[in-house]
Formats: sequence, structure tokens, C-alpha cells
Amino acid sequence: MPIDEGRAFIPVRIAVLTVSDTRGIAEDRSGDALIERLESAGHILAARYIERDDRSAIVARLHAWIDDPQIDVILTTGGTGVTGRDVTPEALAQVQDKEIPGFGELFRWLSYQSIGTSTIQSRATACVARGTYIFALPGSTGAVKDAWDGILVTQLDSRFRPCNFVELMPRLMEL
Repeated sequence: MPIDEGRAFIPVRIAVLTVSDTRGIAEDRSGDALIERLESAGHILAARYIERDDRSAIVARLHAWIDDPQIDVILTTGGTGVTGRDVTPEALAQVQDKEIPGFGELFRWLSYQSIGTSTIQSRATACVARGTYIFALPGSTGAVKDAWDGILVTQLDSRFRPCNFVELMPRLMEL
């Protein structure tokens, strides 16, 4: 799909939330990969945090960032599997106004190309919450690369045709 070079690029302000009980900033390769990609694409890192696998803590962090006018998009990495501690999709469900089901579907289709049927263990998802986009990605570096390179790099580019998430941002709070 084409990038319309005649249109202006609009950088978006993106927060990166790593959900993990075991990683600190020094070990957060998935968060690092997202930050490298978003900044290389011309976007702005608005915030970064590592939150433990605790639904209430994740929900609180999401609410704070959703209400921050300096954050347009939240990318989470981790907590999307099927184990008992994986609660990121449930946290998103608590804050979302509208689910974006096509994101998870497309992510799993792309991921299948890399890891085969193991992709079925991913509960990657996305939503809009009070005018903020939230994308929940698995915690592996490969998964965040697949999500960014295969979906987000174009959908967060205001020049991408025929349509993109950025051009819809002014209308997300319409009644």
C-alpha cells in the first residue's frame, strides 16, 4: 500500500508500557525495539514504564495515560498469552470504548508466517479508549517487530493510503 508523499507526516506521541514481573529497563528488549522503531518512523516517545502483571496496576497506568493529553497512542508489550498471569487483554477490556478486532486478527495472520501455529497462543488486541489508541502486543521481540513492521508503521503514518489511524484521531471523541 502506498505512502502519499504529497501529504504531511504527522508525528504521534506514543507511550510504551512493558508488562512483566521479571524485566527491568535493562532487560526490556521488546520495549527497546518498539522505541527504536517509533522514533525511526518520526514519532515521539511520550512515556515509558514497566508494570507488573497485575490487572489493577495495568488499568491504573492505562487510565493515567489515556487522560494525558500528551499521549495519543499506547503500545503495550507482554501479558497477552494464556497463562494465569497474562492479564493485559482483560485490562484493556476494562478501559476500552471500542475494540479494534482486526488488529489481533491481522497480527496473528502475520505472526503465523514467522512462528506457525504457535501464534494461536497470542491474545494481541487493540482498542480505542477516550480518544487514545491502545495496542496490546506479545512480549517477544519478534512479535513487536511483526506488529510494528507489518501493521503499525503504516497505520500510524498520516500519509498511508487509502486510510490510517492518524487521520481518524480528531474524530475519535465524536458523539
